[in-house]
Amino acid sequence: MPTSESNPKSTQSGWAKPIDKLKVSAIPDEAINLNVDGRHLSGLTHGFGQLWQKTYRVRFSGIEVTPQAVVEAWKANFSKFWPEGNDLYVPLTGIQPGEVGLINLNAPGGLKLSTGVMVIYADDVSFSFMTPEGHMFAGMITFSAYEEDNGTYAQVQALVRANDPVYEMSFRMGFGHKSEDTFWDATLKNLAQHLGVTNPQPTQTNSLVDPRMQWAEWSNIWNNAGIRSGLYMPVAFAKRIFRHS
Repeated sequence: MPTSESNPKSTQSGWAKPIDKLKVSAIPDEAINLNVDGRHLSGLTHGFGQLWQKTYRVRFSGIEVTPQAVVEAWKANFSKFWPEGNDLYVPLTGIQPGEVGLINLNAPGGLKLSTGVMVIYADDVSFSFMTPEGHMFAGMITFSAYEEDNGTYAQVQALVRANDPVYEMSFRMGFGHKSEDTFWDATLKNLAQHLGVTNPQPTQTNSLVDPRMQWAEWSNIWNNAGIRSGLYMPVAFAKRIFRHS
């Protein structure tokens, strides 16, 4: 378990220490660094849309593996299990409490959406992220492994609401939920196959916790990472041209 001695950003309980604003560091040149540095974390009370609990899990059928071994492999190869073209960049210290990761995601129209997460908790069988302002979701997502019914499972559980009206509209229209569900289904399949499962079958449970929207948070749209990433694309293209000229 990480301690304050091994990581000054964490407490001995495995929780990250409170911070005022996020700070991105040690990010490679190929990463698009937008919408994270200087932002506040966006908890459930600051999101706009309906509150969902979404749980995805997979059983490691046909193999023997401990929860600790699952989480160790998951941390070490986290974004490698994501669908191709999506990346999480974290400092060399890895997924530890208090570290800030930069996320670059494939989006429609060839857009590369730049956002991030902060590791708010980590131990040997679980770790949790919280999202910044502008992310698709406001809330937290927890990755864990556990034993049940004489087998080992890996689980992704998100307790989140859309951060602003644009994101909420995408979920109401269906494609926002479908994209998220497909993403984590593929992730769990890749994790299970990496550890030796021949035909993993992830399952999913969605629960609408609060159908209300928090209209006071409509102005979150100002920090929408998708919109800001789209506006940045011509700048990034120009930088790439001049860098190689």
